[in-house]
Amino acid sequence: MRHLLRTAALMTTCFAAPALADMSPVVVELYTSQGCSSCPPADEMLTELAARDDVIALALHVDYWDYIGWVDEFANPAYTQRQQDYARAAGETTIYTPQFVIAGQDIVIGARGMDVADLIAARRIEDQPVDVDLTWTEDTLSITAQMDDTPAQDGYVVQLAQILPVQSVDIQRGENAGKTIQYANVVQSITVLGQWDGVEPISFEADVTDADQVAVIVQRGTNGPVAGAAKLIN
Repeated sequence: MRHLLRTAALMTTCFAAPALADMSPVVVELYTSQGCSSCPPADEMLTELAARDDVIALALHVDYWDYIGWVDEFANPAYTQRQQDYARAAGETTIYTPQFVIAGQDIVIGARGMDVADLIAARRIEDQPVDVDLTWTEDTLSITAQMDDTPAQDGYVVQLAQILPVQSVDIQRGENAGKTIQYANVVQSITVLGQWDGVEPISFEADVTDADQVAVIVQRGTNGPVAGAAKLIN
């Protein structure tokens, strides 16, 4: 595991959503850390993406920068493992921060705004085979998933991400010492609700007492292409 040595410049990319309707949003995962000096431009990009209806923007904070003097309060070793799983699926041996994963398939290292925007646009026009519907009643989230007319492929995994809105952090040590950084759509947890063969519709209920936002992601495996997704704000 190593840091991206060259700091990527934040491009003035317009992340305006295209005028497309009735399509699943594109899942964009950012692997980031409060201890990484190259990450703030990517964190800003994710903040822009979080405002889009056609994107599910997720900030997953990894723990492998904690050793340099600042412990990321949002970091979770499970997110480090998730990032490693994506790398293995792509045939890579190294992981980076910042690193974007788009639709469970495309990896972008650094804050490369044009690359991220182009990949979102390309995945946006693809037909995702799984329709996901969410209903939030008090503390209970009801989830249904069903295939459209596309034949089911390999086994699917249905996952629930509970998300915090914008969080402001005063960083006192490490590479970003002295900075106050805002983080959008910080993932509190990702839970596997169940496996699914994709043949018959499937339903789940989940307790979301402490969440402000949720996203449900259906993937072919936990590190495969996203087949369908939905998000909801309480």
